[in-house]
Amino acid sequence: MKFMKLGSKPDAFQTDGDKIRYVATELATDIVVNVGDVKFYLHKFPLLSKSARLQKLVSLSNEENSDEIHILDIPGGAAAFEICAKFCYGMIVTLNAYNVIAARCAAEYLEMYETIEKGNLIYKIEVFLNSSIFRSWKDSIIVLQTTKSLLPWSEELKVVNHCLDSIASKACIDTSKVEWSYTYNRKKLPSENGDDSHWNGVRTQKLVPKDWWVEDLCELQVDLYKRAIMTIKTRGRISGDVIGEALKAYASRRLPGFSKGMVQGGDIAKNRLLVDTIVQLLPSGKGEVSCNFLLKLLKAVILLDCGEMGKIELMKRIGQQLDEATVADLLVRAPAGETTIYDVDMVQNLVEEFVTQVQNVHTDLHMENEYHEIRSPKFVSDASKLMVAKLVDGYLAEVARDPNLPLTKFLRLAESVSSFSRPSHDGLYRAIDMYLKEHPGISKSERKKICRLMDCRKLSPDACLHAVQNERLPLRVVVQVLFFEQMRASAASAGDSTPDLPSTIRALLPGSGSHGSSRSTTTNTEDDWDAIPTIEEIRALKGELAALKLGNGDRNGSDIAKNNAEKVSGNKMKGMLISKKIFSKLWSNKDRNGEISSSETSESPGSSNAEETKSTPSRSLRHSIS
Repeated sequence: MKFMKLGSKPDAFQTDGDKIRYVATELATDIVVNVGDVKFYLHKFPLLSKSARLQKLVSLSNEENSDEIHILDIPGGAAAFEICAKFCYGMIVTLNAYNVIAARCAAEYLEMYETIEKGNLIYKIEVFLNSSIFRSWKDSIIVLQTTKSLLPWSEELKVVNHCLDSIASKACIDTSKVEWSYTYNRKKLPSENGDDSHWNGVRTQKLVPKDWWVEDLCELQVDLYKRAIMTIKTRGRISGDVIGEALKAYASRRLPGFSKGMVQGGDIAKNRLLVDTIVQLLPSGKGEVSCNFLLKLLKAVILLDCGEMGKIELMKRIGQQLDEATVADLLVRAPAGETTIYDVDMVQNLVEEFVTQVQNVHTDLHMENEYHEIRSPKFVSDASKLMVAKLVDGYLAEVARDPNLPLTKFLRLAESVSSFSRPSHDGLYRAIDMYLKEHPGISKSERKKICRLMDCRKLSPDACLHAVQNERLPLRVVVQVLFFEQMRASAASAGDSTPDLPSTIRALLPGSGSHGSSRSTTTNTEDDWDAIPTIEEIRALKGELAALKLGNGDRNGSDIAKNNAEKVSGNKMKGMLISKKIFSKLWSNKDRNGEISSSETSESPGSSNAEETKSTPSRSLRHSIS
């Protein structure tokens, strides 16, 4: 810390209690200066020789035949006046970053100008500020902090602006010229202490990160911090990602619990102002602030009820980079009064914002010329959509545990990303299974709707194995899973086409109509969706799947493939016969119930009427794949 000593005489100021100051000299004092509730017993001559205001006040007191004057509004109070009085006496005074601005404002109040005496206090303080304080990074921050208690004097004297300019200029200089601060969280590196085993007596140039300054500014109050960041941004030399890191560090330091995704304790009004300020200071560029930080800000805005404008702005920005989020980021508690545990509506809005962004991108690409379209990174958009689809699947699996989550919210969120192609539906299957587990009392039509979200053809072998044994799934879904697993095994074994199954068996399968046909093979009742396979049927289906895997496993032995060809073929045919037997059994049970007539076999499952088609918009997409 920089400091400056003024004067040469010993300090003769003494104290008598808390409210009395006097100068210990042989010469009797002849004036009493009342600064607030503190009395100073002083001498007129040294004071009047350097202060124009004291000259005026003493003149007025003489007219009133009084030896006392009153100063009630001097900036810095009694402490600042004492510094000025000691300077008038020529006593030793030490100025530093903590008291220099108070002394400067008090000197201005007392009118200690050069016109009164050369080398007066104002002049000396200005030299100290410009030659030392404003050249020091730490001292500039300390001085800026002290200006808050000295308003409006510090503003009128341009001290605040000078501090801000000093801080901004230092934050923007080349990092190779920075002597990195060791304050707050930063610790010296082993090489800087000479303890590094690889140092070898040669001190290498330490690498200073671009955000070296962010921790130091966290000590500023929110209003001064806002002005400091705005001054830094106006210079245009600091990238948006560094500004984002600065805001993140400030929020973590100033908002208790923010780093854990919540705000706990503190003054609510103060915390609300702080969050609003950070939202206003966010850099405008996409990706310059992490999605995790934005979501934490959104949680704070909701918790502190900061207003709709900040919330809308944050949701728009989060939606633009939703592919960076994690499931944990999205688990925001529902507002008070809601029956659900998590705020699913908020996540729905974020996903819709992302979908809108994707649609806008495609529109812009369509309007571009051919040259630009070739250069447009469309694969990034596809990757982002895949990430968001997986994110929604994972989120649904978490919120599905909530027994109060309505199916309508589950379906709406799942269908909002149904157009995003993804190679695996394992995550969606997990979410559906979790919802069925936690909501066993849903109706047949609801069971039908939720199961239609999933494409059985996109389940992994492990997921298929689980689904075949899953008693919570409707029988129809279990049969579909087994069939597609058989198709996969058959195609892998010898490149065979779809097994030749009877039309009554195919009626249980999606997309069994002709390619490109909008009609289905059969009209379904709700019972086949709501039916649950018996233990015997589960065991039979499980055995069928094991037989398929066994046959396929034999095929994978490349060294004995030719010798075991007949065995593989026999296993495959055996598996097909078993599956036909099971399918026929399941179907004969339905025939006995009179559920399907001969005239219904010309329509495929899943589009029995227009009303069902409207209620499940993703259905036509699934059944368009044969």
